[in-house]
Formats: sequence, structure tokens, C-alpha cells
Amino acid sequence: MGRKKNTPTDRQFAVAHVRHAERISPNFVRLTLGGLDELVPRGHDHWCRLFFAREGQDALQLPTRTSEIGWYLQYLATPKVRRPWVRAYTLRDVRPGTGEVDIDFVIHEDEAGGLGPAARFALAASPGDRVGFLDQGIGFTPDHPHDWTLLVGDETALPAVAGISASLPETARGIAIIEVPTAGDRQELRVPHEMEVRWIHRDESSVGTDRPGQLALEALKATVPLDGVVHAHLIGESGLATGARRHLVQEWGVPKRHVDFVGYWRHGRPATT
Repeated sequence: MGRKKNTPTDRQFAVAHVRHAERISPNFVRLTLGGLDELVPRGHDHWCRLFFAREGQDALQLPTRTSEIGWYLQYLATPKVRRPWVRAYTLRDVRPGTGEVDIDFVIHEDEAGGLGPAARFALAASPGDRVGFLDQGIGFTPDHPHDWTLLVGDETALPAVAGISASLPETARGIAIIEVPTAGDRQELRVPHEMEVRWIHRDESSVGTDRPGQLALEALKATVPLDGVVHAHLIGESGLATGARRHLVQEWGVPKRHVDFVGYWRHGRPATT
């Protein structure tokens, strides 16, 4: 399932530039991007598309159309020698009045032992480097009354879980299950008092698995649901998102419309655009 559509209608492509790059943990690099003075903070899992120049490209050619279908069709029609890489990322922080955002990049190798274009960009980033930016709005949009919130994700979902948790009312109840590669990749989260955060460190598990998200899925299966109606947001590797939804619907009896699930990526299948 793709992200739910809550796309801004007044957005424009922007060219952001790197202001700061920092290795914040063993598997995360945080880039601070500037030049986004017109960006409206939206809270929750505010996300964007980033456009990176390919190797050998001396200019960043961005689409001119901004509708969700229009920009992508124009992008596909651009010859590959001029077409930038594009990836989706959640904003870790937005600082109104400064034009700055923070974006966390997970640094992990693919099945062939290589890094994707976004990870390569993050590791090599220097102040002044440019990246295309397109605001995509938010994906966390519950449309039904509920008593508590369930968030489940792997390391790629950490910024979204952090943003959603920070945007929930102080009276919100819930559970967040977050799987990360190591304990060193944990981050301080701002959560409501009655929101329980459960961290899972892949490198400390006695259960052998090479697929990110499977330990979070097993933790969910061992979870006793809270009382009342739940809204669930299940995000990260596709096997985690779909497996978690299946468990909630089949085992907990949660109505499908109460569950949002988004496969950000698929283990063993690198994105090609």
C-alpha cells in the first residue's frame, strides 16, 4: 500500500542546500537542509521527496509540474542521463523561520553490499551541496474515533514514529514498537505520558534473522492490545507492514479501515528510480 494521500495543493519544487551533516549514530546520518523558507510545518509524519543528481550530472534537473501524477510522468519522460535519483523521506525536524529541516538517512548496504544513492549522498554531503525537494504532506491521517494508537516500524520508520508521537495529544494512550540495528541507534523521543515505547535492537537478538522488521513483527505478535478501539500505523520494510496488518486483522479483529500500513522499502529489492 502506498502512503495515504494528504498532499498539499499549493506546493512547489524547491532546491535545498546542505548546511550541516552529522553521523548521529552507528547507522544514521542527519543532514540539515536550508533554503526551504516557504515550507509549512505539518507535524506528524511530514514527508517529502528528495531529488539527487546522478553520477556525472553537472546540473539538477527537476520536474516543473507539481501534481502527483504530472511530476512523475514528466520525470519518467526525462532521459536517464538528465534524470535525478528520487527517494521519499520523513522530516525529522522542521524549524520555522530558519528555512531549515533535519532529515535522517539510514546507512545500510543492499543485498549486493553496496549503498543506495541517498545513502551515498548523505555520507559524502558537504555544506552547499544541492538537493531537490518536494513537499508531500502527511500520511498519518486517522479518519475514525479511537481510544489508543499503535505504531510499529523499523529503522526507516523511526523519523515518522518520532514525529507522530510528538504530535499526539498529551492525553493520548498507545504503544510504539521500533526495531533498530543497534542500541546506539536509539533516539530520544517526545511522547505522551501514556505512550509506551518499546525498542528492539537487532544485534542483541538471540533469534537469527537477516530481514529488518521481523523482530518488530514478532514483538507485535507477543503484545497484548490495550482496551478500546485502536488506530494502527504500520510502516517500514514491506514484510513488516503487511505482516503486522494481517496479524491485527486476523488475530486482534481490528477493522481494516482502522489500520494504515505502508511498505517504505522491500528487503532485497533496491529501488530503481
